[in-house]
Amino acid sequence: MLFSSALIGLREGLEAALVVSILVAFLVKTERRHALRWVWPGVGAAVLLSIAVGAVLTYTTAQLSFEHQELLGGSLSIVAVVFVTAMIFWMRKASKSIAAELRGKMDDALDVGPMAVLLLSFLAVGREGLETAVFFYSAVQTAQSDTVQPLIGFAIGIAAAVILAYLLYRGAVRFNLSKFFTITGVLLVFVAAGVLGYGLHDLQEAAFLPGINTLAFDASNVLPETSWYGALLKGILNYSQQTTVLQAIAWVAYVVIVLPLFLKPSKKTAPAPAAAAAPKE
Repeated sequence: MLFSSALIGLREGLEAALVVSILVAFLVKTERRHALRWVWPGVGAAVLLSIAVGAVLTYTTAQLSFEHQELLGGSLSIVAVVFVTAMIFWMRKASKSIAAELRGKMDDALDVGPMAVLLLSFLAVGREGLETAVFFYSAVQTAQSDTVQPLIGFAIGIAAAVILAYLLYRGAVRFNLSKFFTITGVLLVFVAAGVLGYGLHDLQEAAFLPGINTLAFDASNVLPETSWYGALLKGILNYSQQTTVLQAIAWVAYVVIVLPLFLKPSKKTAPAPAAAAAPKE
């Protein structure tokens, strides 16, 4: 779980950090640094809300019965898959225009007043934070008894994202963000497929879905989760040594459908016709 948690932390953290750096750079370059004192409280409130949601989801479910824990865990795992799928497609589409959109929104917020700037900062970062909270809960559920690995993974990913965003902001490093989000998007498709399978297995254990004893394969003897290679596959792809038919079908269907759609080249819009030159007098 360390790798997949770190990957999600890096991806979500970098998106949030880039949003903050775009807002900060815009205020600095337009000589409106005074508005920064409203940006940081909004960012801080979004971070605190995300931590609170993650803590509530993680620790209050311990009071539920086994069936209700599995039902909630499975449902939130599927919600996490919806989030991560929407995220990778949204960033693929918006990566080229997000800076201009954020600058435009900040310009409008400055005209309204300080609370609008605070709210914009809160909402811009809060969306990523809430997604991360749901992912974290799903990762903890997948890891079952080992709740330390997902936490370490998320911490490593988010710390790396903050450092990377700062270096990008300072101009110390440069790389193709579009390619970065494409590569991490491909990896996240496989992570999401594993989370989907695990979520459906939870729903089967809660007796919400049938087929808990109908196995597609049992690789306990060949590829046990306790082996280093089994643990590696579990950490990256949420591999399960005993996979039900429903899990296997869902995993394959998700990858076969989502991956080609994600890698499909985006349609290029036709350039606008050049304006006719004004006649010379």
